[in-house]
Order: sequence, then structure tokens, then C-alpha cells
Amino acid sequence: MKQLTAFIYLIFFIASGFAQKSIDKLLKEYNVKSVPYISVTELRMLQNHDKALIVDSREEKEFLVRHLSNAENVGYDHFDIEEFKKKHPNKDTTIVVYCSVGIRSEDIGEKLQQAGYSNVKNLYGGIFKWKEKDFPVVDSTQTETQNIHTFDKIWAKYLKKGKKIY
Repeated sequence: MKQLTAFIYLIFFIASGFAQKSIDKLLKEYNVKSVPYISVTELRMLQNHDKALIVDSREEKEFLVRHLSNAENVGYDHFDIEEFKKKHPNKDTTIVVYCSVGIRSEDIGEKLQQAGYSNVKNLYGGIFKWKEKDFPVVDSTQTETQNIHTFDKIWAKYLKKGKKIY
């Protein structure tokens, strides 16, 4: 019985390690680190002190299911840099861009940098990592929720906490 218990713990720890490495692997494969990363813990400290503009680069349907409190949705497919510049003219503002894991947010972060914004960060691991740390997410009514829009079933495997919504 002890061997079986030890085996189950071993499988659990191996699986946990692969989950973390999977997001790491995704980011290494798809990102070029053109936008500096910020950890979820670092963002949580900034968020607690209103020290950053938090920008959600996912599509509106994802944003409405859940997002970080006080985040502004700019989308991905139809991101409008001119509209963003009108709304946020101060190019020295600390801006943290996020998406599900950190891939789409790097693209939007690059567009912000190209437009002259000088302090843009990409949330490492995105909202999936945020939720993994048990930091709160809210729905369209600003009510805390466990629902997490995972884009589709393929991306859902990277979410380790929360209720998966497609």
C-alpha cells in the first residue's frame, strides 16, 4: 500500500512539473521576449497600489467570462492602436498586457512599444498563471468568479485551477 501511495505522489509531482514546463515551453517557442515579462506576484503588488494600467489582449467573449479587476479589454484581432493612444496619451505609464498564457499579449505589447510606450510589460503565464496563484478574477459584473475562459479545449490543458469555459 505504501508503494502505491508513493507511486501516486510521484505521478502527481511529475504531472505538476510538466504542467509548469508546458507554459514555459509555449512561451519559449512562441515568444521572442521583445516585451519584458512581469510575474503575477509582481503585478499583484502593482495592482494593489494602482500603479499600472492593466490591458487584456484577449477577445471580448473571453474578457466577459473573467478578467483581472480593473483591466481594460483591447482585444487582439481588432486591436486599434490609434484608439488606444487617444485614450492613454501618457507614453510613460506602466502598462501590463496579458492574455491566457502570454503569447497574444506579447504581440499587443510590441504594438504598444512601436507606438512609443516606454514601460510595457507582458504578464508571464497570463491569466492562467494568475488563477493558479489563487489571485481573484471577476466577471462582467465585477463579481469574483471561478469561471475561466480557456479559448478552446486545446488551451484548457494549461489551466490548472478554476472552472474551464470554452
